[in-house]
Order: sequence, then C-alpha cells, then structure tokens
Amino acid sequence: MSAAHHRPGSPGRRWVIRAPQNFAGGSLLIALAILALSLTQGLPQGTLRSMGPAMLPDWLAVGVGLSGLALVASSFLTDGEPLERWSLRGVIFIMLAIIGFAITIRPFVLGPIAIPGLGLVVAGPLAIIVSGYATNEARLRELVILALSLTPFCMLLFGDLLNLPIPIFPQSLVGLFPADWSQKDVLRATAVIMIVAAAVVFFVGRRKHAQGGVAAQGGSV
Repeated sequence: MSAAHHRPGSPGRRWVIRAPQNFAGGSLLIALAILALSLTQGLPQGTLRSMGPAMLPDWLAVGVGLSGLALVASSFLTDGEPLERWSLRGVIFIMLAIIGFAITIRPFVLGPIAIPGLGLVVAGPLAIIVSGYATNEARLRELVILALSLTPFCMLLFGDLLNLPIPIFPQSLVGLFPADWSQKDVLRATAVIMIVAAAVVFFVGRRKHAQGGVAAQGGSV
C-alpha cells in the first residue's frame, strides 16, 4: 500500500508532500542557488572592506538556497496549494527582462546589431518594467514609479557604497554635468533626479485619479 493511502496522522504520511507549490518553488530556488554558486566558483570573494565580484552573488545564492530549503521543509509539514496550470506569459516576460538587462548594461555586439553600454540607469528600469508585465495585472504607471525608485537605490548601493565594478550610466551622461564633478557626484545626482521623477509621476497620477473621482461623483448627482 502506498503512503498516500494511510490515514492522516499515521507514521506512513510523514514524507507525503502536503504543499506541492511550496515543494516545487523551494526545489527551483535550491537549483538556482546551486547554479549561481557553480558559476561564481572561480571569482574572488574579497573582504567586507574590498568586496570581490563573487561575494554578493554567493551570499545571495546562499540566502536563496536557504529559503528554498525552508519551503521544501514546510511542504511536508503544512497543507498548501496544489500545482496549477503554468502560464507562458510570466516565463516569456521574465526571460525578455533578463535578456534586455544583459544586452543594455554593457556594450553588446551580435553581427550587425550593436548596442552601446547604457549602464544600470537604463538596464535597471527596463528590466523592472518588462518583468512587471509577467502578470496581467501590470499597470505601467506603477511599474514606472517602482523602476525610478528601485534603480537609484541599487545605483547608490552597488556603485557608491560598495564600489562594485558595475556600469552605472553611459559615459555620454557625464558630459551633461559640470566638468569638475567626479563619477560618484554624477551617480548621486542621477539617483536624485530619478527619485524626484518617481515622486512627480506618483503625485501627478494621484491627482488625476482624484480629479477623475470628483468628476465621476459630479456626473452621478
């Protein structure tokens, strides 16, 4: 008799998967963590004062792997949702976001196609907006606000605080600022401009929404 036919609470049900979604998601996270650790194997770790290119990816991979282990463990302990039909929409838009990020953050050449390195200032918002359309509930205004808010945070974290060798912006952008400004001055100013732009989009959209609500109430009177 298979374990699935034992009564609830019997010892035979100890290893039955009770939350298939948790088990599948956790297994995928563990696989991604293993892949990330294997790809960064030859890169130096560095120290906290001088971080190497492998330190951040490795620790992120460890965190992802531990989260996956927790999900897999919970799938045997608590009841959860069954697996549902997968939609290709999410897979397609996530893959497009990853590809768009990869070919825009650094110079990319493929035959007659040549894309200059645009840095995180372009690649970040592009990836966020495109990946947001993985769900049919995506709203462009909300994605733009998220992109203009999250990208400056990543720019300041990786480029300013951690000094990681990540392309932040195209060199042509430097010419738009005073000649005596350093790379970090340009980075910080660009981050501030993006945050202000996010706030403008937020408040303008909120104002339009409020005016639309007032107009709707006036028309119903």
